[in-house]
Amino acid sequence: MALLTTISLAQDSSDKTASDKAAARNREAEESSSHDTRIDISPPKDDAKNHPASKDAVADLDADDAPDTSGVQEFHPWNPMKALKNIEVGDYYFKRKNYKAALDRYKEALYYKDGDAIASFRLAVCQEKLGDRAEAKKYYEQYLKILPDGPFAKDAHASLDRLAKAQ
Repeated sequence: MALLTTISLAQDSSDKTASDKAAARNREAEESSSHDTRIDISPPKDDAKNHPASKDAVADLDADDAPDTSGVQEFHPWNPMKALKNIEVGDYYFKRKNYKAALDRYKEALYYKDGDAIASFRLAVCQEKLGDRAEAKKYYEQYLKILPDGPFAKDAHASLDRLAKAQ
């Protein structure tokens, strides 16, 4: 009988320990750890005294009708591998004389890698084939800015001369 009582008490204490541990885990789960990692972004104590005109400078930016003077420009994702793949697919369409599809792929390549010389040149060729001379001229000039002595520089100069004569 004493043995059964001892076993019963031992089970009760282990059940209590397990339930205490579960209750502690639940409390931890309910509490947010973000309280520990909050960043204080409030200005320093003497900020208004040290920078008296700062509120006036920021007030212009807060106005709804004010032009964007923050200097922040639109960002594009930079992914040279996607750009390379788009050039490859653009070449596929170009070889099949689907210039509109090739044009879209070359534009997308420039979206992922702004200033890509190959995409700029091939985009110019597509624009010329589709009859948009102004855009073709723009992209030939862009290619020459990037690679003035590049592999397609002679072709770009010849195309620019041809476009100038056509006008």
